Amino acid sequence: MVEEEPRLRELAARVRTADVVDAMGRAHRHLCHLLDLKSPTPDRLLFGPAITISYMPSCQKALPPDRYNFSALFQEAVRDGGQGRVLVLASNGYPDASLGGGGKLSRLAAHGLAGILTDGRLRDFSQLSECGFAVYCGGEAVRWGGDAITPFEANRPVLVSGVAVRPGDYVFADSSGAAVIPAAEVLQILEEANRVVMDEAEFAEESRKEGASGYEPKE
Repeated sequence: MVEEEPRLRELAARVRTADVVDAMGRAHRHLCHLLDLKSPTPDRLLFGPAITISYMPSCQKALPPDRYNFSALFQEAVRDGGQGRVLVLASNGYPDASLGGGGKLSRLAAHGLAGILTDGRLRDFSQLSECGFAVYCGGEAVRWGGDAITPFEANRPVLVSGVAVRPGDYVFADSSGAAVIPAAEVLQILEEANRVVMDEAEFAEESRKEGASGYEPKE
């Protein structure tokens, strides 16, 4: 897939989340999109293969902090490389808890990640807006969340807002929402999304011509 990355990014730059979801709908029927995301970087496209960290309720006895912490789990997640990847954080039922902030997440820039997607909240939007990567999440938090939730495991399949994300699946997100594309089909889906754009442009042009001619289509 590495040799196809320039082509994938070229195709991704031409479409929106809605186009990707339409293309996915032509191939699949499962839920693939996330809505109502907030972002300190709404003008940045987030696109790349996923690495994952799953969170669980904090418990010092069951999940000792010296092992189950963001630093340790992030290093495990990027063990095979982080360049161009998307960190997906799964809140697992804690959408209002903070899963990280500007300090912890600055690691993404150091490892060359494309950005982060999560169904939980993040802190420090102003700081994250200057980190150079794209951020899409459930909203901004003002309180530390470590007493409620802690990183549990890395690079396992996760659910974010009911959408399955497997390590290596491609994440596409913009200001309108996010979509998850199976890794084996990403080229096919992006090509189809580009066809969706062309189909809609042709339809809009035909409608414009009909309107200019005074033609009224029947119901």
